[in-house]
Amino acid sequence: MTDCIFCKIAAGEIPCHKVYEDDRHIAFMDMGQVNPGHVIVSLKSHCETILDLNEDQTAAIFQVVNRIAKAVQQEFKPEGMTVLQANRKAGWQTIPHFHFHVLPRHTEDGVTLTWPTKNPPAEELADFANRIHVV
Repeated sequence: MTDCIFCKIAAGEIPCHKVYEDDRHIAFMDMGQVNPGHVIVSLKSHCETILDLNEDQTAAIFQVVNRIAKAVQQEFKPEGMTVLQANRKAGWQTIPHFHFHVLPRHTEDGVTLTWPTKNPPAEELADFANRIHVV
């Protein structure tokens, strides 16, 4: 995709501070750096959301995310780690190119995530489970 910033980074058209690269993935420092060590792990090929990936792509990128998270933990020694992958605008995706954030976390670092639980009754949970049951 010609106007996608992550495609341009993967193609070397926009410079980045790269921490990992292979034939299908690129990992680089997030320019926003929520906390030191905040890394973006992205596919090189353009896919917008997780729904556009096949199982092989999904497995491969998660292996890279795991390697990056372990390296961030080793070097920055955060108290915790948030691995975030968002899809579409309503899901908080800001760049329409599939990627993960590997975000080292510290107590009271100012990062928030609002998660208003709805607590539906058991019958409704059972209905939801039946509707999406995967075999």
